Parts: sequence; C-alpha cells; structure tokens
Amino acid sequence: MKVVTVSGPPSSGKTAVILKVIDALVANGTAVGVAKFDCLSTDDDKLYEAKGIPVQKGLSGALCPDHYFVSNIEACYQWGEKQGLDMLISESAGLCNRCSPHIKDITAVCVIDNLSGVNTPKKVGPMLKSADIVVITKGDIVSQAEREVFAARVRQVNPRAAIMNINGITGQGAAELATLFQDAHDIDTLKGLRLRFSMPAALCSYCLGETRIGESYQMGNVRRMDIADDTGGAK
Repeated sequence: MKVVTVSGPPSSGKTAVILKVIDALVANGTAVGVAKFDCLSTDDDKLYEAKGIPVQKGLSGALCPDHYFVSNIEACYQWGEKQGLDMLISESAGLCNRCSPHIKDITAVCVIDNLSGVNTPKKVGPMLKSADIVVITKGDIVSQAEREVFAARVRQVNPRAAIMNINGITGQGAAELATLFQDAHDIDTLKGLRLRFSMPAALCSYCLGETRIGESYQMGNVRRMDIADDTGGAK
C-alpha cells in the first residue's frame, strides 16, 4: 500500500485539496482511504464518507496532535490493509507550525495558502521545510505578483520540493498532483521507519495538568526568554 502524509496550517485547504485529488485517483481505479487527525473536533470525516471514501478519525484532545499521530499511524496503516486500499492518505491536524508529521521514504505534502501572508513560509517549520511537495492554495484571491512572491518565499525555505498551485474549489491542478501521489512507492509496514524531524519537545508540569502560573509551579523542560533590563543588558 502507498502512504502519503498531508500537513499544513489551519484552514489552508488540506481537506479540499485531498478530496479533489481523490476524485482523480478513484477515476483511475485507485482504492483510497484517509486517516484524519485533528485536535478537538472535526466534521471532515463526514465529507469523505459522503464520497464513499473509507476514513478513520482521531482526535488528540489534550495531547500534542503530532505525538498522537505518530502513536497511531501504524494502526491506521493496518486498518488500510484490511480495507484492501491501494493508498492511505494521512491528513494531519492544522495547528502548530512546528509540527513534524512527515516520515522518511513516505511522500510528504504540505498545503499552505496565499492568504497567510508572504512572510508565513519562513515561520513554518519541518512540515514545510521537509516536504516533497508544497501545494499553494487560494491563488485565485490574490494578484499574480503576490502569487509569485509567495512561491519564491516557499522556494527559499524548501528549494527541493515540487511547488504546485491548486484550487480547492474547482480542483484545477488536482489531477497533476494525483499523478505525484501515484508515484509514491508501496511499503509493507511503517514499523521501524523514522520521522523526518523530531516532534515538538515538551515534558513539563503544564504537560501533566498544572494550570498555576509561576516559577515555583514549573518543572521539567522549561525554556525562558532573555529579558533585557533597563541598562540594555539581559537578565
């Protein structure tokens, strides 16, 4: 079975792009399923079900969605095998720009939209920098100059990726992206594979349920700012 990981900031159009790509894949006879990861709530699974696409939904709740993803993606792979799928698409929660939901030797896609601002690409971490394919959406809402500047900023951050512009509403460009999905190689298992980058690191008192503010309540992995004092130095 082929596996593709799709990530991106919130409301960048991940689900819309995946739905259009699946239309093209199904038209070519590919059996596709989706593992949808989110944090507190999502109805995206209903959109997949309405198209007859097998889907599994997982909500991370209080946990980091990346840690939740890496703890459950192998089970999703096994589910996909039982479903007889040719391809499993993993859609990550769109939350932290430090997210790292990509796996070595597995086709990795990052969806990012033109409306997020031209400086956004440099603010996004491994999910953009380590992607094989970067999909830019909502280009129909901005000018050609803005599209070119945004794409150039993406290229600065990830010079190796294939960059594509796709319209999540009309599906323009989705058929070409579907061919790249089909180029992904088949794998027998996810066990033993490695993430492309480490997960966001945190193990502190707040991770364990602490809500009180103050140094006396903080322990574990805590990072403090360098606050400049009145003389221009740093405390």
